[in-house]
Amino acid sequence: MRHRKRGRQLGRNSKHRLALFRNLATSLLEHERIETTEAKAKELRGITDRLITLGKQGTLHARRGALRVLRTKQSVKKLFDDVAKRFSARDGGYTRIIKTRQRPGDAAKLVAIELVEKGNESENASSTSPTK
Repeated sequence: MRHRKRGRQLGRNSKHRLALFRNLATSLLEHERIETTEAKAKELRGITDRLITLGKQGTLHARRGALRVLRTKQSVKKLFDDVAKRFSARDGGYTRIIKTRQRPGDAAKLVAIELVEKGNESENASSTSPTK
């Protein structure tokens, strides 16, 4: 029985699952939008929300906690300096899941998971594009 057991197993053992979510969280914070399967995205949402909450705290203890999860120091720096400041007025709900397509090989449902508030790069790119 699976009573009081949280999270999806995703056909992996615990070490593989931990590595998977560390890689996905790092990629999501670096690129701010990634495409993955629906089950992985739903599990990643909680991990990312906790990391952004750590970033909003801004303490050394929180930074070390984020370093425990994220793969690169650059992603931790971006989390604390850029992403956390964007979400300072928001109490949760930092990510959005958008259904995109089905994968041709195994018909898995793919989704795009992204941060709700866009970064400065995408705003600058849209403002510099010519309008008709």
